[in-house]
Amino acid sequence: MKLFALSDLHIGHQKNRTALQSISNHADDWLILAGDLGERLDHLRWCFELFGARFAQLIWVPGNHELYTTPRDPCQLKGEARYARLVALCREHGVLTPEDPWPLWPGEGAPTRIAPLFIGYDYSFGPPGTPASVIAWAAEGGIRATDERYLDPSPHPSREAWCAARLALTRKRLDTEVADGERLVLINHYPLRRDLVRLFRIPRFVPWCGTRHTEQWHVEYPVDVVVSGHLHMRATDWRDGVRFEEVALGYPRHWRQERGPDAYLRQILPHPPGPHPREGGPTWHR
Repeated sequence: MKLFALSDLHIGHQKNRTALQSISNHADDWLILAGDLGERLDHLRWCFELFGARFAQLIWVPGNHELYTTPRDPCQLKGEARYARLVALCREHGVLTPEDPWPLWPGEGAPTRIAPLFIGYDYSFGPPGTPASVIAWAAEGGIRATDERYLDPSPHPSREAWCAARLALTRKRLDTEVADGERLVLINHYPLRRDLVRLFRIPRFVPWCGTRHTEQWHVEYPVDVVVSGHLHMRATDWRDGVRFEEVALGYPRHWRQERGPDAYLRQILPHPPGPHPREGGPTWHR
């Protein structure tokens, strides 16, 4: 029994949708879907039906694309109301979400709690300043994030306020729902550390990639692995003996279709065999 992870499927792109239909059957394994499956409810439904038939259990966390409310989307719910509808859709398909009890991994290894999280961003990965000044700084470099148009934080007054609320909720759960002796796999769409955000072509997109408030969670809590997506820059990193996995597939230009989607499934548990470098630069997964 294995725990795999994949994110950023972006099935609105036909090449991705077609390729993913060839993914192998993993009837005994679990699969983490770490956000950005698509932009509409029917995108998520398609993914849950496809992967739900090939994996024993699915675990989902939202990305920014799932939270978009676009003019062409039949579902015009915004902010928390939209997120609640996505959670309801997950439950219709037996998919675990950040709103459910964190399951204990039933496979081999130490007792490990699988913790899907929903923590957004608060612009603190950008330079010091107000959100408005950080957005202006990004615009000076040619970056205008789609989130500013389509990711509505209602009823919160801002995206950073929504992020703060989710941070407080998640902190409370981490402090109260992990038993002594249990380990953790943390799952969030956005990276939990600023130093793992490597955007060589669009460096000023970094404000929309997480929050500095999570940077020490891997040492504050008994974490073995942190899973994230969002960057479309697949890599394995180690910080303080903790493994960080970026598991995004990405847009069609970001991965090699000739390899097939199975090549991009990342094994999270049990820990893959082989040498485990504890620090240093990333291991890229092309």
